[in-house]
Amino acid sequence: MHNSSTRLPPAAAEAARAAVEKLRLNPAASELAERFAAAGHALALVGGSVRDAVLGRLGDDLDFTTDARPQQVLKLVRGWADAVWEVGIAFGTVGCQKHGYKLEITTYRSEAYDRDSRKPAVSYGDSLEEDLVRRDFTVNSMAVRLPELEFVDPHGGLADLALGILRTPATPEESFSDDPLRMLRAARFAAQLRFNVAPEVLAAMTAMAERIKIVSAERVRDELSKLLAGADPRRGLGLLTDTGLADHFLPELPKLRLEIDEHHRHKDVYEHTLTVVDQAIELEDDGPDLVLRMAALLHDIGKPRTRRFEPGGGVSFHHHEVVGAKMTKKRLRELKYSNEFVDDVARLVELHLRFHGYGDGEWTDSAVRRYVRDAGPLLDRLHKLTRSDCTTRNRRKATALAASYDALEARIERLREQEELDSIRPDLDGNQIMEVLNLRPGPLVGRAYKYLLELRLDEGPLGEEAAVNALRTWWGSQAESQEAVSAHPDASGT
Repeated sequence: MHNSSTRLPPAAAEAARAAVEKLRLNPAASELAERFAAAGHALALVGGSVRDAVLGRLGDDLDFTTDARPQQVLKLVRGWADAVWEVGIAFGTVGCQKHGYKLEITTYRSEAYDRDSRKPAVSYGDSLEEDLVRRDFTVNSMAVRLPELEFVDPHGGLADLALGILRTPATPEESFSDDPLRMLRAARFAAQLRFNVAPEVLAAMTAMAERIKIVSAERVRDELSKLLAGADPRRGLGLLTDTGLADHFLPELPKLRLEIDEHHRHKDVYEHTLTVVDQAIELEDDGPDLVLRMAALLHDIGKPRTRRFEPGGGVSFHHHEVVGAKMTKKRLRELKYSNEFVDDVARLVELHLRFHGYGDGEWTDSAVRRYVRDAGPLLDRLHKLTRSDCTTRNRRKATALAASYDALEARIERLREQEELDSIRPDLDGNQIMEVLNLRPGPLVGRAYKYLLELRLDEGPLGEEAAVNALRTWWGSQAESQEAVSAHPDASGT
């Protein structure tokens, strides 16, 4: 096993040996290695797959590198693999599936950006060592040659993995010039692995932050999503802000740093926001919820634009949730998130203060129904976001807020059992409305439906007879409706 000269902790060396042994027993890796060796080509497991194997969590996705060119790789895997795909072949990558494993085989390569290009130029290399030096970080620059099972670590990745530090194989400036996205990847790996960034890497990220602007929005979006889904997003978000990277694709985040939150004077809005993200994560039920985490991150971005200094030294942020929802849509659309994701996150930002809008008094049934209706399928996430938004150090106040929200959730459950809150509809549907009012399909039917829906929210289920009477009374009061009826001789009001 080839290691750097750095003295390794025994546990790290043992982890590397265990990773190699695990590969020996992997049928997909061993069979693939035999095919490549028989054809006279080199093959090695590489990158994140080796890192994860050393960490004891080798998954079902395995990354390999080889001296074979993509067309040669295709010939070697066709007829052997259960499925083959060529989506990444322009970048030298062939994908396939075997024994339940997803395998990606990439020709030795290096990537470099033009000063003004948004896409990396791919050139093929001739050796594993050349390939490894062009990779992003030393912890991703380890490899295991197959079928020899030789551990290759020319840049001290195993030692850095044991120390929990992110360094680059080449100089950080060379690495980030090759691909500026690596600066975001540093923040992402810090969040995922809870690693520290080496001082020289941090300095290069800060000096070269503006270079991130040449990277496509889609690649930036994917890294931001992985960062937020990591074990410690606060660490990664802090790096984005401290280095100035966020200024170029998420400027709303650093702008929070100077704004003092009127409810939480012990911390600025930036620190409050990071705490809300942490607390939202604690409330997740089943793994990372990117919609919830993004809403927690962006929930207060409207505050800088709405800040007002009040007489007596106070500060207000009136309607920052409405302004923030619009800003959220604009930012996430620019980052090329899906329409559904954008709408869901913006809706949560818009609703995150709704609970506080009802004050300390008892909620009416009508208010509870509207809260549920407006949240729709996002209700569970809204519960979590609202609870996460309490970061006060005043224990009495925090306890009171939690108790108040407990009471609201209990009210929602009681009404849900009684009224089918999750599918609130008027007591009459469109066909019944047309029959009662003798109307054809059109805008007037929609207005009548909306009236009955509001009545249902205010008063709960009425029953068909009471709904018909209420509809007729409302109809009789609509001067515009009466004019519409006179314009249609075959439609008479009842």
